[in-house]
Amino acid sequence: MIDETNLPKHIAIIMDGNGRWAKLKGKNRVFGHRNGTEAVHKVVEAAARMQIEHLTLYAFSTENWNRPQQEVSTLMDLLIRALRRELNKMVKNNIQLKSIGDISKLPTEVEKELIDTINKTRDNDGMILTLALNYGARQELTQAMQQIASKVKNNIISPENVDETIINKHLYTQNLPSVDLLIRTSGEQRISNFLLWQIAYAELYFSEVLWPDFNEKHFEEAITSYQKRERRFGKTSEQLIS
Repeated sequence: MIDETNLPKHIAIIMDGNGRWAKLKGKNRVFGHRNGTEAVHKVVEAAARMQIEHLTLYAFSTENWNRPQQEVSTLMDLLIRALRRELNKMVKNNIQLKSIGDISKLPTEVEKELIDTINKTRDNDGMILTLALNYGARQELTQAMQQIASKVKNNIISPENVDETIINKHLYTQNLPSVDLLIRTSGEQRISNFLLWQIAYAELYFSEVLWPDFNEKHFEEAITSYQKRERRFGKTSEQLIS
């Protein structure tokens, strides 16, 4: 039973397992990605119903460009279709869409559709759904350090004033809170260059379920696991009690 008074404010998901799911069914990877979009729909609707404040999905990493060209093209096409199909539902459910990553490197049609959907949901004040597209945490941190170094060089920031707040202001996620719960599907137990700074104190949940099979029940199981954990943030259990 989920405790509605102890929900994670920010949930991030590494949606893994589309390819293996398709292979188990004797299909190609594209079939897995197509079915993976249905899992996205289910989880987004579940999170919105539960009034989760922030949901961030790892949709396309900087490393994903290394996949076969046909697979990359299919992923881009699926993204466009999903944005068009889900727009009215996002408006109806009061969901605001955002993105993190270098979207300027996306195909022109994809970037245009993404920006258009972001603009059309800008006034929604319910859950914030963030898509990580052409995103890599090392790239994000490198870019942030370059920007800060340039400001230090030009005497805009003093070196001694560079702290976590300054660093946060130069990240893609500057307007997002730290991650409370990170979910990864498919049984893999690694972070894969996702939100390395933002998950410093996140609870990690690894599900054996392949992404296309991940549904509201599995999502609730992850949240239930989160609620059973003691979040100490470096303190002792005794300090939390006192």
